[in-house]
Amino acid sequence: MVQTELISRSPLRILERSTHGGVGKGNIGVIAGTKGSGATACLVHIATDQLFQNRHVVHISFLESTQHIISWYEDIFSEISKRYKLDNAMTVHDEIVKNRVVINFAQSGVHAAEMEKSLAALVEKAHFNAEVVVIDNYDFTISSVEELAELKGFAEKFGLELWFSACISDNDGVGVPKELEKLAEEMCVIIRLKQTKDHVHLKLVKDHDSVPSDLHLALDPVVLLIAEE
Repeated sequence: MVQTELISRSPLRILERSTHGGVGKGNIGVIAGTKGSGATACLVHIATDQLFQNRHVVHISFLESTQHIISWYEDIFSEISKRYKLDNAMTVHDEIVKNRVVINFAQSGVHAAEMEKSLAALVEKAHFNAEVVVIDNYDFTISSVEELAELKGFAEKFGLELWFSACISDNDGVGVPKELEKLAEEMCVIIRLKQTKDHVHLKLVKDHDSVPSDLHLALDPVVLLIAEE
């Protein structure tokens, strides 16, 4: 399969249609799940899909090492390539990797201004034309409305689409997770992960200013890919 057909057949097109075109530049999307439910895998799949579309992606992680994150990108690329029988897979891989940067921070004491400074330097000094930023395992319990609004303003200035993953305590809730309630005003898209025996279901609980629809998407925890239910 050629790359353009792979993009058009990706289940993430369903996510875009269900959220009126996706998160959008200058906006924030959040994937929230309990620890180990697959929020990071969802982020990496979304980021990989953006890379397939020749968009530039920055992945910010709060792990001590970025190697685990890079391994997930490799695994997810490999699974997508096999599932869709991608033509010239290694050539495609080498091309899209050029459009990805992974940065890690220590979680304690990291504020929006520090992330913005690093991103601005990457865009303005290193001339990396970032379009999508995924921020993995950000601790929203130490964030504020003002800080998130600042990040959103930064995203608007640089034309960035921001995706976060968030760890929450409740696997059975149906609305906006309690950990995000005070910050939800600054978020355009919120997706909850609900873990079942075989899959992790993606439930859209905030969709810009519209009533959320059913995504009919799930994460396969074995191959780490988002798929249609």
